[in-house]
Amino acid sequence: MIATNNKKCIIYCRVSSKEQEDRGYSLEAQEKLLTGYANKYNLNIVKVFKISESASGKQIRKTFNEMLRYIKKRKIDIILCEKIDRLTRNLKDGAVISDWVMADENRQVHFVKENFVVSRNTRAHENLVWDMKVAIARFYTNNLSEEVKKGQKAKIEAGWLPSGYKFGYKTIGEQGHKTQIINKPYANYVKKIFKLYKSGNYTLKRIASEMHKQGLRSKNGNKVGHNTIHKILSDTFYIGIITWNGKEYPGKQERIIDESLYYEVQRKLKRKIKGKQFKTHNHIFKGIIRCAKCNCLITWETQKGHHYGRCKNYKPCGQKGYVREDRIENTIFESLQKIKPNSQKVLDWVNKALKETNKSKTDYTSTTRESLNNALKTFENRLDKIYIDKLDEVISEEYYQKKFKEFSDQKKEALRQLNKMENNVQNYYEIGMEIHNLAFNAQRLYNSPKASPDDKRTLLTKFFTRMKLEDKKLAYEFKPAYKFLSEWMPKLNATSELLKQTEDYKRTGAFAPAHPTVLGDMDSNHGCQDQNLESYH
Repeated sequence: MIATNNKKCIIYCRVSSKEQEDRGYSLEAQEKLLTGYANKYNLNIVKVFKISESASGKQIRKTFNEMLRYIKKRKIDIILCEKIDRLTRNLKDGAVISDWVMADENRQVHFVKENFVVSRNTRAHENLVWDMKVAIARFYTNNLSEEVKKGQKAKIEAGWLPSGYKFGYKTIGEQGHKTQIINKPYANYVKKIFKLYKSGNYTLKRIASEMHKQGLRSKNGNKVGHNTIHKILSDTFYIGIITWNGKEYPGKQERIIDESLYYEVQRKLKRKIKGKQFKTHNHIFKGIIRCAKCNCLITWETQKGHHYGRCKNYKPCGQKGYVREDRIENTIFESLQKIKPNSQKVLDWVNKALKETNKSKTDYTSTTRESLNNALKTFENRLDKIYIDKLDEVISEEYYQKKFKEFSDQKKEALRQLNKMENNVQNYYEIGMEIHNLAFNAQRLYNSPKASPDDKRTLLTKFFTRMKLEDKKLAYEFKPAYKFLSEWMPKLNATSELLKQTEDYKRTGAFAPAHPTVLGDMDSNHGCQDQNLESYH
């Protein structure tokens, strides 16, 4: 039975695999066929529903239900479909379609390629054909699923991800032989995400915000959510392991993350999850102070408005009792005082001395820079000469290619050394200035009303390393640059107090002449030999 009275209809298209699409069963081809059919029988198409080969089972179900709601709400009586297995591949959906058809004598489903129409008036033997075709479609689906699983298992056993996309990698190769290689820009984002979380100073949401600032975007150009950050941090794929259906398989993909870093992050993630329901305070020293005896992280809690830390003796170490947070802070403040210039005048002197040191380093590199520039000109001239010799057929193509590679590599190396030298000279001064200014302002920044516990924790990790609690006392080490400051800044501050009483204090412009220790030891070629200053880099 074919309707010819300009009834409304919808088109339902579906492609189940890439192979089907390549063989001419594309959504566009189906839509064109069904549109021609509608025009032939004077049917008015009001909407087209499409399901691509990349759609998940959940998306297929969603589109199918959306189509049913649409035709019921708009009172549309006709569905156009290419074949039965495009509309339904299971008995449940077949029953749903049958119930919809039988509820109204005007309702019809047209399967165009099979020249078959289902309606309330369909004869018994045609209904039998309908039931048989639904059963066959179901068999096809089940068989296809089994074949897909076989292919996936074979690919996993070969060491490759069967399907899907992994952030930080890109997929190459032909269908059925695709492999994953590192996508370097995004792999760098993955490394940064792991390092930030390992530091203990960043929540998942804060990492998402930080990565957004650094340029990370989703496929739609939006900010990557904290749930995605969590998935990245939990994925074994980055350490060379493929997790598939709850099982782990060795993968052949190149690793982005070291195993030690990955498993340290997993311990932090699990600890956060276990303690989530009890978390009411964001303590300053969480995740950065360990027990000096058993190396477990110190646990922090709040009682009667005060914050306390203690070792929970997960590994029996005998260290008992609580220590108040403000007591730890007092030790921190005393330590920061050691590296702080005692006045703006002293800070200015130190920065001037650094500038003088930087000038010496700049002068020292001038000869090297000139030598490298001359080398660049030599290599460029050689490249020009061999090119002319090749054109004049003085040398063979094979010899030209050999010398071209040799001279090009030498030119690249000279450029690399030149750029590295310029960057080091500039970084020496900029990083040194940042270190001095941060040491001068550390206590003010820490005590600022605007400083959150996360901000304070980040500030502390710039200065200190290996912070441990032993017998309720904080033990720590300064990071190299600040260790250097802690050794000579107290002497420098004491000297500046003496200079206030002398005429030298008024006469001295740059601090360097009066205090050569600021510059470090210089060799006869003005090369800075002070390893502590070099550690600024």
